[in-house]
Amino acid sequence: MSEQNRDDSTSLQANSSADDPVRQRRTSIARWTTVANRLGYTFYGIAIVLFVIAFIVDWSSGFSTAITVCLVLGSILLAPAIVLGYAIKAAEREDAEIENKRRNRE
Repeated sequence: MSEQNRDDSTSLQANSSADDPVRQRRTSIARWTTVANRLGYTFYGIAIVLFVIAFIVDWSSGFSTAITVCLVLGSILLAPAIVLGYAIKAAEREDAEIENKRRNRE
């Protein structure tokens, strides 16, 4: 394969990846997992701050309820976000390996 054809095929692959609906969907999911991770860890942080405040001040059932709600919301957000984040990274890694194998054959 000549150098010119190789450059054309590489740019074609780059363009096809940008237009690939699967990769676009992965990018969209990755953005949402980032947001869910940040919110989940924020809820965990709020729960810790509330715990410290409740420990210092008089502990009440309101603090217990708020801490529990923060922990539950954080868990609900973090569990799928972490799993999807790892799945997206694994899929991207596999795509990169397939692309490298394809390049090595040419």
